Amino acid sequence: ANTLYRPRPAFYTDPQWDGLADWEVELGPHYVTAERMLGVTLYRDTGPADQLLHEYADEIGADKTYSNTQVGVFFGEENKTVPDPYFGGEGPDRTGCRKCGSCMVGCRYGAKNTLVKNYLYFAEKLGVKVFPGREVTSVKPLGPAADGTRGYELMTDRSGAVLRHRRKKITAGGVIFSAGALGTNKLLANCLHNGDLPNLSPRIGHVVRTNSESIQAVTARDDERDFSDSVAITSSIYPDPDTHIEVVTYGQAGDVMSRLYTIYTGNGTRLTRPVRFLAAMARHPVDTLHLLFRPRHWSRRTVILLVMQALDSAMRLKPVKKKFGKGVRLQTEQDPERPNPTFIQAAEDATKWFAKRTGGIPQVSFGESLFNIPTTAHILGGAVVGHSPETGVIDLDNHVFGYENLMICDGSAVPANPGVNPSLTITAMTERAMSKIPPKHADGRLKHLPSEARPARTADNTPPPREPGPSETAESWTPLEP
Repeated sequence: ANTLYRPRPAFYTDPQWDGLADWEVELGPHYVTAERMLGVTLYRDTGPADQLLHEYADEIGADKTYSNTQVGVFFGEENKTVPDPYFGGEGPDRTGCRKCGSCMVGCRYGAKNTLVKNYLYFAEKLGVKVFPGREVTSVKPLGPAADGTRGYELMTDRSGAVLRHRRKKITAGGVIFSAGALGTNKLLANCLHNGDLPNLSPRIGHVVRTNSESIQAVTARDDERDFSDSVAITSSIYPDPDTHIEVVTYGQAGDVMSRLYTIYTGNGTRLTRPVRFLAAMARHPVDTLHLLFRPRHWSRRTVILLVMQALDSAMRLKPVKKKFGKGVRLQTEQDPERPNPTFIQAAEDATKWFAKRTGGIPQVSFGESLFNIPTTAHILGGAVVGHSPETGVIDLDNHVFGYENLMICDGSAVPANPGVNPSLTITAMTERAMSKIPPKHADGRLKHLPSEARPARTADNTPPPREPGPSETAESWTPLEP
């Protein structure tokens, strides 16, 4: 959703990695680099959903926490393509955002700052080879050195192949896992259980975070209502110090997402929630039929409420041997001491208020309603930073315990709930890890992007001041330089 926040202070002192470093200080300069690379800028417009959220914040006494989002979008002249505005002309051309709201479905116009327009673009420009459509299925040390000092052998398959896998072998001096939290945990779990990486920490799959989320929706009955004239996420509030609420849209091309939601049911258990679901359908038959058989323009008429908490909750991705085929699959399991919440009161309060204020239909995800299982947009952890192999999978510099030249740099390394969208934190942690790698050239020479690299310009071609949201402290902010 190209929403790029820094986390709240509690993230830096979570027990999982507290004491290894002063993380707020350590990551500070790397957040600046990440913000530059991803083109962080303030979304300045106010749409119907933002007005509603601001009104709700006023009503509950949280008006001072209201803020527009920090996003990675090029806000030049709408629909106008211009030479690279970020990296002194070294990057690709960009097109001004047309505010279609379809950021999460996929930007078709070149305004969203995706990896193919920054990191991957420059990697290929500097000679990196990218092999699309290939999936790594195993990683194991080369030769007699069990710790990988002589390099690694990687086996790859054609992605998604059932037949004609077209397996290929690749050798490398070092490997960086960056397959996302689910992909990295799955690959590492298979490498551990099939004996390819036997020295991996047994903590693989533990300390998996979800930002303690709840994703709810309110759909206007009026076919003329339009909440999509914006970017995906435009504003947010803090109803309490631990809870963050954002208004979200899928744009006009996301009607299929309506199949993930159903009539609203409140709090309950695994046994009572299905009963409450049936009761809700019986009490609101017209709304139920509306949701089932009238998906047209659903995404345009709907405000998504993304609720996140920075509380210490976790689960596990438990490896289970496949019944058919080789390897293991991952099965979720709640942490008994700090389970993820299946109901958030602040989410219900906001959803009911939005529904009453708009005359709309409140909804919740099928998983929450039928199975008492929360939905998350941000799966994190499972291969986290720790003090030792007994507490984590990687050290403070993202190196895998027990191996040489083996690193993890993606969401699976994040050790705590940031309580906000995690993309910027993942990028900053990766930037820090990369800064610890010695230069390839013997003379210490590095290849730098042009010094005139700068954040996105506003419509009048001036660099917007970076305004920290309530998730940050003023003391922790170092301003971007144009």
